[in-house]
Amino acid sequence: MVCTMASLRAMLTSACTLRRSPGLSAGLPADDAVLLDAPDERLSPALVAAALGEFEPAAKLLATTRDAAEWEIRDRCLARLVTFARNRDGWLTDWLAAAPRDPDALLVKAELAVRRAWESPAHAELLREVAPQITAAAEADPRDPVPWRLALDHARGTHATHTVFESLWEQAVRRSAHHYGCHVAALQYLSAAWYGSHRECFDFAERAAEDAAPDSLVQALPVRAAFSLLHDERAERRTNSVQEDRIDAAADLAISLSAAYAPGDPWTAEVRNLLVHVLVARGRWEEALEQFELIGRYVTSFPWASVADDALSGFLDARAVARLRAPSSTPVRGRAGHGGLRGH
Repeated sequence: MVCTMASLRAMLTSACTLRRSPGLSAGLPADDAVLLDAPDERLSPALVAAALGEFEPAAKLLATTRDAAEWEIRDRCLARLVTFARNRDGWLTDWLAAAPRDPDALLVKAELAVRRAWESPAHAELLREVAPQITAAAEADPRDPVPWRLALDHARGTHATHTVFESLWEQAVRRSAHHYGCHVAALQYLSAAWYGSHRECFDFAERAAEDAAPDSLVQALPVRAAFSLLHDERAERRTNSVQEDRIDAAADLAISLSAAYAPGDPWTAEVRNLLVHVLVARGRWEEALEQFELIGRYVTSFPWASVADDALSGFLDARAVARLRAPSSTPVRGRAGHGGLRGH
């Protein structure tokens, strides 16, 4: 059986004292050395400058990603800059005043407006009001797929029909056939929580992964579909063997992707955190422990905020449980036995 989210939360809660036990952190960074949502070396200067009210480093960073068509990096940098701007946006106001037609400033403005609209219970109405900002960002640089990722998120929140969504999807993939952010937005639209089903979600994710390069982040799309299934309390009690096989296959694919990147790589941190979350839920302890080692210090709020009030504590508790339950203190390469939480 798949571990239910309720039982997973209970297990992590009970692990608070466990991770303080001696010997459980051997081979892993100490708890106080782990970082939550730490920026990489390209993004850090822009965030430091923004904290000082200076927009120029952020403008240079996003312009560089646009000029080089580094769309994945652009989307990730955008997300972190907008997260900062949600509470301190004076630097963005100054940037827009200095360069009101700058494609990068318009993109940050649109993403921030979409984020703020989503936070409201009346998000559908508010999202409709910010549509012109998304259009402005898309028109500012027609090559850029990132505004179309915003458009896909916007469509989900405004209850757009499948026909409308498919037209937006076509525009997105025309600009970047394997853009991870756009694929994640499409996966969310197709999820059982919104306008699709778990089967549609897996079908889409598996087809996308088949078409993508072995080292593409799109290879992690099926494990996102698995995460959606695991977090659907309506489905968790009737999960069948076919779905469990798809969850395990998704995890295997993400393990292969993880192996293509260096240990402690911040670029794949979210994918590895998501993967280890699924491995813990499946009771694949040795493989989970290996991924915890590959994650190193780089913890991401997603997915741990879904099972713990404190995302960092959720990660550390899960790591302690994996360290205790793995048959050996040294992770082994290869596939451990699948199934539910052993001994749970």
